[in-house]
Amino acid sequence: MNVVTPSSFQRRNEPDNVHFQRPELAVILTLYGRMVAAGEWRDYGISSLRDVAVFSVFRRTAETPIYRIEKRPKLRNKQGEYAVVGMDGQILKRGQDLKTVLRVLEKKLIRAID
Repeated sequence: MNVVTPSSFQRRNEPDNVHFQRPELAVILTLYGRMVAAGEWRDYGISSLRDVAVFSVFRRTAETPIYRIEKRPKLRNKQGEYAVVGMDGQILKRGQDLKTVLRVLEKKLIRAID
């Protein structure tokens, strides 16, 4: 006799939400800390949805995000699992390696010194 509990029934029908793992968050928060120190960014938000995990970066708290760092595991074998999306929805960089994808944002830290 098989007993179906509500929790096991729910797990089969509904997939879990996508989350950032600890090493991924460490890479993202390292970049975030450098950008905050440079005065570029001020706030962030993390969302875990069914198909995507999003790390949103804000210049001010009550704004739309200036960048979104997205993790979409379904695109792992196609275009790449990670993406950096700009304020207007344009994908700035997409790829398999998070550090490589985040380099597009690190270029904002490089400035000429007079």
